[in-house]
Amino acid sequence: MDESLDPAIIAVLPPGCEVVAVNAHGKGSWSAGYKIDVELNGEKKEYFLKILNRHNHREMALGEYESQKELGKYLPDNVIVPLAQGPLTNDPSASFYLTSFRKMGDEPPDPGQLVEVLEKLHRTSVSPNGKFGFHVTTFNGVVPIPNDWCDTWEEYFTRLLRSDIEWERGIRGPDPEFDMVAEEFFQKVIPRLLRPLETGGRSIKPSLVHGDVWYGNVQIDTATQRVTLFDSCCCYAHNELDFGMMREPRYGFTREHREVVRPSEPVEDFDDRNAIYAM
Repeated sequence: MDESLDPAIIAVLPPGCEVVAVNAHGKGSWSAGYKIDVELNGEKKEYFLKILNRHNHREMALGEYESQKELGKYLPDNVIVPLAQGPLTNDPSASFYLTSFRKMGDEPPDPGQLVEVLEKLHRTSVSPNGKFGFHVTTFNGVVPIPNDWCDTWEEYFTRLLRSDIEWERGIRGPDPEFDMVAEEFFQKVIPRLLRPLETGGRSIKPSLVHGDVWYGNVQIDTATQRVTLFDSCCCYAHNELDFGMMREPRYGFTREHREVVRPSEPVEDFDDRNAIYAM
């Protein structure tokens, strides 16, 4: 079975192990997943392999690897920590991403459990330079996230949203009416809702966020029964960014869950901030 795996992947598996099986395990629009079973000295080990085949596959693999590794610093019991990533040797048009294999449950986590895990992440994480951003480009799906470090959250979020709009414009073509509305949004709404977070004697801490929290990326590990995060696109951000999904009734968040989040001042703007973070 070793022949079915690229030499770059074989090189990061335990030395001397025998690859027993490689089976398809999940498939996305821009990646394919596999479960790898190996044996070493009579002991069985399982791995999850993702093959990315987009034009920016190398950056995507690196972004996910660095994101999950950063999450693992603060949530070692709630993260699938990556093992390796890199370009394939025999196919330069693709890259791989490797982790240990974890069996996930069918039911989503309780929203209270999820909020507690995210609150711990936001509270304990520390930006390496006190700024907003991340040290590599990450990807929300296939959409690149510009993560150059910013001194203010308003600057970072404005750039992020402009980048998202540029991406959509590249797919759908120009829309002068939308562009006019968007510019009004940038000139009026974002300063009104985000600038007060860091003016008038107020400040917010750049906290590590998962970046794409929904029940496809957050599940229960059947072995540990713990909330487990994966498929992240991290950055150091305003912690409330991770709670954009609170707006959707299907997630079952309540006012009590919101209190665990501890909304930033001005608290009265929380719902409006949540609305733009959910966009």
